[in-house]
Amino acid sequence: MRERTQLDTSIKNYRELERGVADNLEMIKMAEAENDQSLIVEAENALMALRELAAKHELESLLSGEADRNDAYLEVNAGAGGTEAQDWTQMLLRMYVRWAEQHGYKVEIEYESPGEEAGLKSATILITGPNAYGWLKTESGVHRLVRISPYDSNARRHTSFASIAVTPVVDDSIPIEILDKDLKVDTFRASGAGGQHVNKTESAIRITHIPTGIIVACQQERSQHKNRAKAMKMLAAKIYEKELEKREAAAAIIEAQKTDIGWGHQIRSYVLQPYQMVKDARTGAETSQAAKVLDGDIDLFLQASLASRIKGREEKTT
Repeated sequence: MRERTQLDTSIKNYRELERGVADNLEMIKMAEAENDQSLIVEAENALMALRELAAKHELESLLSGEADRNDAYLEVNAGAGGTEAQDWTQMLLRMYVRWAEQHGYKVEIEYESPGEEAGLKSATILITGPNAYGWLKTESGVHRLVRISPYDSNARRHTSFASIAVTPVVDDSIPIEILDKDLKVDTFRASGAGGQHVNKTESAIRITHIPTGIIVACQQERSQHKNRAKAMKMLAAKIYEKELEKREAAAAIIEAQKTDIGWGHQIRSYVLQPYQMVKDARTGAETSQAAKVLDGDIDLFLQASLASRIKGREEKTT
């Protein structure tokens, strides 16, 4: 039913574009016959708006991968840079939370590991909504920050790194076999907010999948049983993503997660001093509105990633 609804919407969007183009072209013919310049300008502006809308729908049409429609887990981990990197990790997490909220997605924090002095060592959130994974999957990789450190009394410029990993939530209809003998399960006390019960009992769960080395953790619930159930879903999602990438011959995301979180591996740089610039190393997309980007305005980069796929597809067919 979800697939049918999305197909109905795609057809409806196409028909509306088709009617809009035909109506405005007819309006221009009538306006030219009557020599009504203002009506010609109005119709031309409407056609330009339809062109932008068509480009948006073209991007959305690429969200047709096997898991693109699924919800997504987004994991962020601090890299080189100590307290600076941990603060950067928290900034990145906020950026994605703000982006999700601005697009009407629901966000749940599944796991947080606070830094020693500030920020976060790592965190995992669940983003729920249409095409969440499809939009965010190209965000996996290392993100680099350059700024004057608020933790440096000499006000020197510092470079920090954090990595993002995005995995699709596995639909219940997709069987993922996980054997108990392949799991190493650890319990620990939750370190974040959650009330006295969370902090005084070992309700948090960390699961290691021994064959793949995948590690997941959850501390959101007060019940150890519920945290284990959520952690198993996260583990299934990560295993599923690996299988997806094998089938689609697209191992770039996994490889990005395996690289060092440091120099030479970043997919995007965020420069706050001495000038402001955010630039994606893969697509060349850039903006000087760094503050807006860190406040969740990352559509430019998400759309550029999809647009690069359109270009690649066109080059293969020519």
